Amino acid sequence: MTTSEAPTARADAEFDPTLLALTVEEAARRLSVGRTTMYALIRDGAVETVPIGRLRRVPVKAISAYLETHTQSRPASNAA
Repeated sequence: MTTSEAPTARADAEFDPTLLALTVEEAARRLSVGRTTMYALIRDGAVETVPIGRLRRVPVKAISAYLETHTQSRPASNAA
């Protein structure tokens, strides 16, 4: 394996589609945003979290819900 293949192989090995709740870092990675941005989304209430013991987790459904509410559709053009 070359050095350019290592990050991709590592990212694929870390991605687990069966997870129902993610760490903040995992959620940020799935949204392709930074950790600080993810914490801001959580702080502002845009993305919900759940307490599990002493930990905070981001449900995968919360990420989907965030994307659904923030997806912008392109308006239909009125070309005649």
